[in-house]
Amino acid sequence: MNKPKGFLAGLALMALVGCQTGTDSKTSDAPVAAKTGKRFKVGVSIPAADHGWTAGVKYWADYATKQNPDIDWVVLDAKEPGEQITGLENLKTQGVDALVILATESAPLTPIAEKLHDAGILIVNVDRGFTKPVADVFIEGDNKAFGRKSAEYMVQKLGGKGKIAILEGIPSTVNTDRVAAATAVFKANPGIQIVAQDSGMWNREKAEKVMQNMLVANPQIDAIWASDDDMALGVETALKAAGRDKNVWVLGGAGMKDIVKRVMDKDALFPADITYPPSMIGFGVQTAAGILRGGKDNVKKYTPRHVMIDVELVTPENAKDFYFPDSVY
Repeated sequence: MNKPKGFLAGLALMALVGCQTGTDSKTSDAPVAAKTGKRFKVGVSIPAADHGWTAGVKYWADYATKQNPDIDWVVLDAKEPGEQITGLENLKTQGVDALVILATESAPLTPIAEKLHDAGILIVNVDRGFTKPVADVFIEGDNKAFGRKSAEYMVQKLGGKGKIAILEGIPSTVNTDRVAAATAVFKANPGIQIVAQDSGMWNREKAEKVMQNMLVANPQIDAIWASDDDMALGVETALKAAGRDKNVWVLGGAGMKDIVKRVMDKDALFPADITYPPSMIGFGVQTAAGILRGGKDNVKKYTPRHVMIDVELVTPENAKDFYFPDSVY
């Protein structure tokens, strides 16, 4: 299978943080496992696979943990914050050395993450950031660039004039950064009118219902900033059901293979997309493994606290570079 760039970057960081491989007991930077004989246990806490992107997260979490058989892994998913908090508390009682956390929502998960960090557990936070800097390492896609690049493309394609609808995602740092950056671009272009704005919760069915309401209330919508490929497909269903899928287009995001293929094929409804690989959870898994092997206290001296993965605008000209037909997402 072709591996998205985010996962390969994770392997590179693993090589960095796990490079303390000396076995001389007199050497201060020898691996913790070599000194103590301890076998590490790591929990991976992620949202339930309720849409394509999170299904990709589950796939890459399982893939990455299997690449590290010298560590005991526990992968748990959760449908909502309360379930995820309970799962994290259970992982603490199991004596985990580290946690890789992709939050269902940012704010509700911050207090438990802070509590676990204060208890001495290494925290690697992926994608949806906490509302306080409580993680040892935070890995995310560049969501401000996601919002800015997608909005600039939309303004350019509309010629600086048009009526648009905005679909937001789940309350989180990801959504906040994307929406704030996009709306800043739209507001800087007075010919762009935001006629509707609501949350589709990064869910296809929810986005379809939200779009149905938007279409009823607005006889003219020229383009939809959907901010997510699953929501973009829900928008498409609503547009077709209303007979309004002509002379309109949708900009989603995250690089779903089905959408990238349609961009590559010059489908008028999906002229472009923005990358945001779910394989970044593998980056988090590899990072936690590398830090533990190298020794938390020693490796944290040079492990970056914040790692940001760039996002790319996908167009018909470059879509082949982002199309992975064998990928789960």
